[in-house]
Amino acid sequence: MAKNINWAVVGTGGIVNHFLAGLRATNGQALAVVSRELDRAQSFATSKGIEKAFGDFDRMLEDREIDVVYIGTPHVTHKDLTVRALRAGKAVLCEKPFAINAGEAREMIEAARENGVFLMEAMWTRFRPAMHKVREWLSHGLIGEVKNVQASFGFRAPVEPGHRLFNPGLGGGALLDIGIYPLSFASMVFGGQKPGGISSRLFIGETGVDEETCAIVSYKGPQTACACASIRTTMTNDAWVYGTHGKIHIPSFILAPKATLMPEGKKEALFEQEAVSNGFNEEALEVMNCIRNGQTESPIMPLNESLILMETMDAIRAQWGFRYPSEG
Repeated sequence: MAKNINWAVVGTGGIVNHFLAGLRATNGQALAVVSRELDRAQSFATSKGIEKAFGDFDRMLEDREIDVVYIGTPHVTHKDLTVRALRAGKAVLCEKPFAINAGEAREMIEAARENGVFLMEAMWTRFRPAMHKVREWLSHGLIGEVKNVQASFGFRAPVEPGHRLFNPGLGGGALLDIGIYPLSFASMVFGGQKPGGISSRLFIGETGVDEETCAIVSYKGPQTACACASIRTTMTNDAWVYGTHGKIHIPSFILAPKATLMPEGKKEALFEQEAVSNGFNEEALEVMNCIRNGQTESPIMPLNESLILMETMDAIRAQWGFRYPSEG
């Protein structure tokens, strides 16, 4: 029988609730929850049927029953919590964006490799069945050589200075929070390669975070991606991949409920698969399978690619002189 994997979740916010809902559809178990306030952790544990509650992160790391830690706290906490968990020998699934900047991401990756422990960025959309199918189509060259990717993700949120989306102190803004999705999609399509050039546009809102961002990223040869994101404008949230002999369309690519292959001169092919859960189950399964197989990173969301994505977002911010308070 497969070894049972025990999880500790860090945080009690919305993203942690989504992850727990997905985890319930797997053979993994949420054994513990951690919050800065013990009362909150205990209340959350009771409401979710979780056995253990901790008000101290390091106390949780001492628990030998816990195999892997899911970090669902604000971006500015990712590096510190991840490194501490890795040094304690715990595997880590860290929410996207991986960190605030590439320097932090390097520290996380170095800690994972020095301690021989599994680490992955929680890019849950990459594990959707439709995304597996898209990668299969691309690997078989069914639309020829890929030339261009276009992807957008945007919604209109009310401006709330204290909310993490609009709080620069928490790493808020469109780029890190949701711009990572279209950028990661483009990176996946182009094989995780390092961009050759970047041209971008940021719009800084009244709270001091980027509310709108758009980047044109060039890769080797005539390969480009256009990635746009907004927390103040609703977008189509679709993704298109254009090749020399056809195209692929993924409507609502964050959820990726389906994908359509449109090869030139041939019949279109629609891939659609009924969801088992909310999508977070698929990334949780990837983590557990990797751990059981003795792998320290996922071939689908490798660490070097997470680093390249952080470097890409650093380069976009640098073009506009945009820094977060935590960066000094």
